[in-house]
Amino acid sequence: MVVKGTILSGMRPTGRLHLGHQSVLDNWVGLQDEYNCFFMVADWHALTTGWEESKEIGQNTLEMVADWLATGLDPNKSAIFRQSRILQHAELHLMFSMVTPLSWLERVPTYKDQIQKLGEIGKDINTYGFLGYPLLQAADILLYKANAVPVGEDQLPHIELTREVARRFNHLFKPVFPEPQGIVKKEVAVLPGIDGAKMSKSYHNYISIGADPEEIKKNVNLMITDPARIRKTDPGNPEVCVVHKFHRIYNPDLLESIEEACRGGRIGCVACKKQLAGSLEQHSAGVRERRQEILSKPGYIEEVLRDGEERARVVAGKTMEEVREAIFGGQA
Repeated sequence: MVVKGTILSGMRPTGRLHLGHQSVLDNWVGLQDEYNCFFMVADWHALTTGWEESKEIGQNTLEMVADWLATGLDPNKSAIFRQSRILQHAELHLMFSMVTPLSWLERVPTYKDQIQKLGEIGKDINTYGFLGYPLLQAADILLYKANAVPVGEDQLPHIELTREVARRFNHLFKPVFPEPQGIVKKEVAVLPGIDGAKMSKSYHNYISIGADPEEIKKNVNLMITDPARIRKTDPGNPEVCVVHKFHRIYNPDLLESIEEACRGGRIGCVACKKQLAGSLEQHSAGVRERRQEILSKPGYIEEVLRDGEERARVVAGKTMEEVREAIFGGQA
């Protein structure tokens, strides 16, 4: 009998997801048959940079989980749950905070970078919660004894911190935790926003997963194309065109002919955008229909979350029993 490994991953609940999240979700869906999967709505993490928007987290959670389910996450295969409903996350975070050197948190690359970037737009995140969020991430992962975490390359320092925390706890007390490995899906293409920058809700340059035809048409028409191309018959440069970057992902079989027609001035930007919009509509139709079906069932998402939370709570409870025994012996 093959023993499956365990995966923990999650997202902050910011509402509807966009096409930039698609590759992450496709990766999650593909891992469900290979691992015991725990997928977490990271609502406590959402507070580290957006505590003033906490009233929106409940509705954002429903919107995000609807996208998860419509994209293919299966609650029969994976535990889908809200972080804040499993109080053992906070307990383990507290335990780790007692033995983790402050310098470990201060050296995480995203710490100073995010303080600077978010400070530039008026967000004050000089809080312990923000400094300590990589340690809360470590607690999230290790609470389920996850031995693998799907991440982007920019998150690998967080996985290394988690490994160090596990190693330190095991050394100071007794072996309880595995040292998880990051799973980086290198072949995933990065999808830009319609303006060529990183696709982000903050930049208002995104297309929603399962978008309706009007949203798709509107946003595709706003995509930045070759600025040097004035007339339809002018030779174009696909490499500087946002539409071309979308064609790479959504029309790979037609990419060569599209590039040749663009460079030869045989297809204009309007026609090229129309072709892309058609492909995106075809791609989005199934997700949109499944999403509408999910949202038409009153209480269904809440039921999925409660079921996932029951399953997660059992595993989390067993881990914390081991943690208390390791720290306090038979007195806890």
